[in-house]
Amino acid sequence: MSGFEDNPFAESYNINPFQDPSVTQVTNADVDHIDQFTSFPDHQTVSLSGPTIPASRIPSQPAVLRQSTEPSPQDFSAEIPMEHRRVCKMLYYLWMFHCVTLFLNLLACLALFTVETFYGVNFGLSILWLILFAPCSFFCWYRPVYKAFKSDSSFSYFVFFFVFFCQVVVFVFQSMGIPNWGNSGWITSLSAISFNKAVGAFMMVVAYLFTVCAVLSVILLIVVHNQYQRTGASFQKAQQEFSQGVLTNKTFQTAATSAATTAASGAFQGNN
Repeated sequence: MSGFEDNPFAESYNINPFQDPSVTQVTNADVDHIDQFTSFPDHQTVSLSGPTIPASRIPSQPAVLRQSTEPSPQDFSAEIPMEHRRVCKMLYYLWMFHCVTLFLNLLACLALFTVETFYGVNFGLSILWLILFAPCSFFCWYRPVYKAFKSDSSFSYFVFFFVFFCQVVVFVFQSMGIPNWGNSGWITSLSAISFNKAVGAFMMVVAYLFTVCAVLSVILLIVVHNQYQRTGASFQKAQQEFSQGVLTNKTFQTAATSAATTAASGAFQGNN
């Protein structure tokens, strides 16, 4: 009967709850559980182990904005000084006006050729003048004067004066309209109006445009010369710029070296 007197709900003082293995593992002071904690599991860090892009390689601004800030090949406000800007623009407008006149001259010569086949040479030369004078006038006298205004180059001034003077002479001959020279000037237009008034009137308009080109070119030549005198440019400076540009040119140096080598080898063979 002594077995029934035991209380099954009585607490056992021989059992220590802190000796439980799960509790002793946590309370063990030799293990640093903070160092073992990671907020990123292994399967996530492996997927993010690809190459990274340094922040310095990222452009500071879009490519469109960076390209828009670069200067254009022709920028009057940024490259041409204020005292030369107006004249430079007028020369540019003169070049465009001359190109339009050459195109109208081609149409006038074509109209003349349709009513009189004798003027076929006139029409053929008008095509040649349009193809030749439109690009050559831009590169031979407009770009030199643009460079002269931009960098105050004495050599560019002299190139402009020489070529533009020839251009003035060409304008005068174009306005005259010598027959079979490919120009609808005054002489050709007056002769054409005698047998076809419509074609003759159209050619007279072109002759008037050639005359305007000649007059404007003379005026602008005088204006550019006056500005040139105020810049302090001279023929001596032009010679120095030309000599420095030629001597530092790689093509000229290569050609001079080849010529000197050829001459030396020829002289050596002649002596032998």
